[in-house]
This record gives sequence, C-alpha cells and structure tokens, in this order.
Amino acid sequence: MSRECEISRAQERFGELISQEFERIEGMKAGQETVDFEKLNPIIIGVLPGDGIGPIIMEQALRVLKSLMAPELESGRLEIREIQGMTIENRAAKNQSLPDEVMEEVKKCHVLLKGPMVTPRASDPWPNLVSANSLLRRGLELFAAVRPIRIPEKGIDWTFFRENIEGEYIWGNKGIQVNEDLAVDFKVQTKQGSERIARAAFEFARKNGKKNVTIVTKANIVKLADGNFIKAVRRVGEEYPEIEIQERLVDAMCAKMLDPEFNKGIEVVVLPNLYGDIVTDVAAEHQGGLGTASSSNIGNRYAMFEAIHGTAPYLMEHGRGSYADPCSLIRAVGMLLAHIGYGSRKASLDRALDICTVEERRLVVTTDVDGASAAEFTDYLLETIERLK
Repeated sequence: MSRECEISRAQERFGELISQEFERIEGMKAGQETVDFEKLNPIIIGVLPGDGIGPIIMEQALRVLKSLMAPELESGRLEIREIQGMTIENRAAKNQSLPDEVMEEVKKCHVLLKGPMVTPRASDPWPNLVSANSLLRRGLELFAAVRPIRIPEKGIDWTFFRENIEGEYIWGNKGIQVNEDLAVDFKVQTKQGSERIARAAFEFARKNGKKNVTIVTKANIVKLADGNFIKAVRRVGEEYPEIEIQERLVDAMCAKMLDPEFNKGIEVVVLPNLYGDIVTDVAAEHQGGLGTASSSNIGNRYAMFEAIHGTAPYLMEHGRGSYADPCSLIRAVGMLLAHIGYGSRKASLDRALDICTVEERRLVVTTDVDGASAAEFTDYLLETIERLK
C-alpha cells in the first residue's frame, strides 16, 4: 500500500472517532437527571462477584452488608441481586467483555458492588478483550472515580477524584495502526468532561469542609489536553472562592506524595484518567497495599463500588485465595451505604475497620500460612461492629 493510501485510511478512521466524540459531547450537554435515593423503594444493589479472588472477598463483603443493613433487607427497603455472566470464562466464550444480557440486568439496578475482573493481556489464554470495567463506566456514564486514602500517622486524609471516562482510556482499543512501522494511540479531553469531574471535586470539598483542591497533570509536556483540563478545573473553581487551588505534576506526585513539604495543604485531588489510575494505586500502596483501598464510580443515575486491586492469580494458583484480604471490598460497601443515604452505617464500619486493622490488629489477613483467612477476619470485624453498638 502506498504511503498516501496509508495516510488517507488513517485520516478516515480518525474522522470517524472525532464524529463519535461530537455525539458524546452533545449527550453530556443534555445532562442527565440525578437519582433521589430517599424516594426509591426498593433500592436495588446489583452484585458482580468477578474473577479470581473476587467471589471469595465478595462473600465476606456481603456478610458485612447484610449485617449492617439487616432491618432494611428484612423490610424490603433494600434488595440485593447477584448478576450472573461476568466471569472471564463466560465473557471469553461470548467474545464480549460486557455481554449484552449482563448490561441489561445491570441497568435494572441502582448501585453496583463489583469484585475484580480479568482484563486479558497478550500472554493470557483468553481473547484480547477490552476492560469490562471501562465498558461499565462508559455504559453507565460513571464519570467520577472517587478514592479515599487515609494514613493517620502521617496526617494524610485525601480524597481523589479521577476523571473516569476520557483521557488515554476512552479510545484505548481504537488506536490506528498506520503501517507496520507506526501505531498511534490518543488522549481525549473535553470541556464538558473536565468540568463535571471538577464540579464533583469542589462540591465534595465544600460539603466536607475541605479548603484545598489540587490538580495533578503533566501539563508542562502535554500542552493541550492537560492544559485545557487545568483551565476547566480553575474555571469551575471560580464558583468556590473559599477553596484554594494548587497544581502538582504527576511524576512529582508519585515520587514525593509522602514528603510533608510537598503535600502540604492537599485534601482533595482531581486528575485526568490515566494519572488518576497510577497515582491512586501508589497512594493505596502507602496506605497499606491495594488490598486496603476501595473506589466508588459515580454518575448522575448509576454508581458502582469496587476494590481497586486485581484478581490475584498467584493466590488462586497456590490455593491461597481464601486468605485474600477482603478489606478493599468491605470498604467499598461502606462507600455504597453512604451514597444511598446511610452515612452513619458507614461511620460504624469505618470505626470497626480502624480498630481491627490499626488499633487492635487481633487478626491480620496475610497471604502466608500464619495469616487469618478472609472469613476469620470478617468474623472479627462483625464482632467488633457488635461491640460498638
């Protein structure tokens, strides 16, 4: 094929992608009605157990959810529905990352509790499926990934607002292989997408008495997309004059986030998609590991709550899956409860988790032979919740 033909074909494909984005922008401009959970009866919680250790830690998370919400479950105010069909085996057999019938069931729910799911790599024995997480986030317009990180001994109590749909991920499987020598992937930033994640961060800051929003980008190099992201956040920030805005570069944030001089004043952090993925994983490691961290994915109509770690194939291959730490998904339960209007139940759970994981540490979940199992730790946690009543 001639070089002119290769360029023409790439230009045509790029034009198709741009057209799709214009349609998506119009949808964001139109907006979407938000859900009032006080008016819902029942509130339906969809459960997606996931792959690997997912079903194991989900079992423990549901024990906690059912204990905390026993009156509401008994009265019918709350309903839990397990949604089948999202195992990697089923997705591979259908050659669909997110099978149509699963998405149909998901949309009948109001909030989701999700375990980790396999996203195949080139070396895996599965079709090269795109991320099911990404498809769920886009399909449900879950534009804000909210990840809290607490390290009390270092005075750290941060909440990250990661833009969840755009950036490098939105066209992650739509790059252009121009020829055997040249491949091009893309980063997408829109005014509407940046402003809505900024507004979510500032609203959270105002409602929770926070005085700082920190923007993390690589705008010194990525001039347009990251530069426009900063402009959008600062534009929204003009409506919140009581909140200070500062900026950090993503590489410095990863390297120096525990430096008291560097992190001075940080409370709420807003980031584009890829940087948010990386920075929050680094922060979770400092907190105690990915197994300790959870994430909420918030949109106007739907919300999804999940662990931020993977499926732990090493544990499963070595027969240690039952010793996976369930705290990430249990913390996600707390975030879910706060989202649907039961903040006091989340507070009780958070206090019990602090006692079990920091103060008493009578049973510690580790993957070696001396550690407590996921079920044993959950027994300890439920006993602690009862003690606090």
